[in-house]
Amino acid sequence: MITSRLRTLRDHIRWAVSRFHEQGLFFGHGADNAWDEARLLVLGAVHLPWEVADSYLDCRLEDDELVKLQRLLKRRIDERVPTAYLLGEAWFCGMAFIVDERVLIPRSPIGELLEKRFEPWLASEPTRILDLCTGSGCIGIVSAEVFPEAEVVLADLSFEALEVANQNIERHGLDERVFTVQGDGFEGLPGQRFDLILSNPPYVDAEDFADMPQEYQHEPELGLACGEDGLDLVRRMLAEAADHLTEKGLLIIEVGNSQVHVEQLYPEVDFAWLEFENGGHGVFMLTAEQCRQHQGLFASRV
Repeated sequence: MITSRLRTLRDHIRWAVSRFHEQGLFFGHGADNAWDEARLLVLGAVHLPWEVADSYLDCRLEDDELVKLQRLLKRRIDERVPTAYLLGEAWFCGMAFIVDERVLIPRSPIGELLEKRFEPWLASEPTRILDLCTGSGCIGIVSAEVFPEAEVVLADLSFEALEVANQNIERHGLDERVFTVQGDGFEGLPGQRFDLILSNPPYVDAEDFADMPQEYQHEPELGLACGEDGLDLVRRMLAEAADHLTEKGLLIIEVGNSQVHVEQLYPEVDFAWLEFENGGHGVFMLTAEQCRQHQGLFASRV
């Protein structure tokens, strides 16, 4: 029960931090600790930015704001709904994206690569980019901002996810350069080639999926789980990637903890496993030449 003595933003942040710890909430959908999560939810509920001056925290809330905020806090605690879904918004690479339970909450370490413009691996500016398994469209839309001359395709199996991606394209005014395509893997892209293919596909193996915190159960299973070893889709993507990359193109795929399965399945392949300063792991890179060289091997293990 939320006490009626909580009146200010600061009151609610302090109370939320205590309850979040007490109830053992999981943090990993935009914040990694109780304080940041509480601040994000409390400020977001009343449409204040994260960087608001500290003096604002002592402002008293109106009755309707109290009702709304306390309802959201109750859902975060009792139902374990991630804050991004409660607010309908998540941030990725400094950009705000519409999110709901049709899409995963943006958190890919590929964002760090985008901020560095994929240096030193890209030989030249990409003119066509594919965000495969796009979900909310965050990776592809940030790509369009980073490479303002590129055409970007957002592809996904889920019609529902693409509805959200289209909202985000419109939100960022990119409808002349960013397009959505529905299909299973490369299915909707016959004959199309790209200088850069980025993907954060479903890759969670069966064991990890069974052990995930309750917060993840609000995310679409289609975007998380993908077979016993998590690689049902990745195997197909590897087998077909050479047919969709330009001569000097790059393929970058996130597989998280399923890195161990990738290495076991393809010991002959020299994957470049990328390192991150801000956390994250299990992202590999292959050149178009490597994809062509190993295409037969990849096809044999689908």
